[in-house]
Amino acid sequence: MNILWVTNAALPEASLLMNEEPFLFAGWLINAAEQLKKEENIRLSIAFPKGGIKEINVLKGQAVDYYPFTPIIGSEKEMIDNQDFLHIIHQSKPDLVHIFGTEYPHTLAMVNVCKKKNIKCVISIQGLVSFIAKHYLNGLPEKVQKHFTFRDIIKLDNLKIQQKRLKKRGEFEVAAISNVNHVIGRTTWDQACTAIINPRIQYHYCNETLRDEFYRHSWNLESCEKYSIFLSQGSYPVKGLHFMLEAMPIVLKRFPNAKLYIGGPELTKSNSFKEKLKVSSYGKYIKDLVEKHQLQEQVVFTGALNEKQICQRYLKSNVFICPSTIENSPNSLGEAMILGVPAIAADVGGIADLIKHREEGFVYQPDAPYMLAHYICEIFDNDQLAKEFSEKAKRKAARLHDIEQNNMRLLEIYQNINGE
Repeated sequence: MNILWVTNAALPEASLLMNEEPFLFAGWLINAAEQLKKEENIRLSIAFPKGGIKEINVLKGQAVDYYPFTPIIGSEKEMIDNQDFLHIIHQSKPDLVHIFGTEYPHTLAMVNVCKKKNIKCVISIQGLVSFIAKHYLNGLPEKVQKHFTFRDIIKLDNLKIQQKRLKKRGEFEVAAISNVNHVIGRTTWDQACTAIINPRIQYHYCNETLRDEFYRHSWNLESCEKYSIFLSQGSYPVKGLHFMLEAMPIVLKRFPNAKLYIGGPELTKSNSFKEKLKVSSYGKYIKDLVEKHQLQEQVVFTGALNEKQICQRYLKSNVFICPSTIENSPNSLGEAMILGVPAIAADVGGIADLIKHREEGFVYQPDAPYMLAHYICEIFDNDQLAKEFSEKAKRKAARLHDIEQNNMRLLEIYQNINGE
């Protein structure tokens, strides 16, 4: 069976073939691709967006053919009759096209090409921006939502505009889901949302495989930095960093040595005039919260971390937090759980399918940072509870993210769709 994947970024092998630095993220896709390479009856090709492409040339990997295509803006001609995709289809001759993600114009463009060529197509649900947009500004004061920093004026990109852009991308998403017969998902939330968009769609359940590094290690209470909190990213409002900062003063009253580590670049960096010009409205709000609650010594941005570095950051943490305003099934929570890092997550989207409250971790009301603080303190205060959560979470995550089982399920889905 010839399978063509359409992804949002180049996998490392493709980057190396183009003499570029490999992309740091989407490690779970790398792992899934490695599993498919081992299948004798599968030939995998992968298409991905790449700026500066003048013509479609295949990049020959060890077991995968790669097809970079020109990023799609979303014009009517691109969406209906995309020449890049017609060429890729002609060269790769897929029996089935598997698209990862819903919100990009290239998803709808490929769906339209598959429809035109009568090629079977399935979309994997990652997030769903048409629904995420509804929650994008949750917990942010109106004046923050409407504020413009210098950076926002130059880029025409304040928080309200970001939400509008999400809604626009959501239109592509709705059109794509409305025009396919099959989607792959993994939570009650994504199943409910796709059924709202397209009641006739066939939903295929399949969990995701995580990045390889996270299967190799296990959290140990004695080896972690006591009273340390880890949030894997906080660069935009959906990740709920503003709620976490509201919780910190409550935690610090009981545990004054608590420290919050946040994955990714420092949003608040403004030591120089040039840095101040680059701060976004959300970054300014985060900076204001840090100063308001006097958290300058307790908040640390880690900078960009590769797979091994972020895994080590998890292992050093006393507790992992997912305070998002909306999520489907965040791989960050899966990574924390499979390592056994005690976890606390806001009860949004598909979270309830991943972690059971008071058994595998804590789940709390998303707009109640005081409850988040309470549960952090419970874990800090009870080592036995932390260890129990750790063991039970590891067992749950090992089942949800089992590499072999997920690969077998994906192959089964491919066979079922191709056999229709």
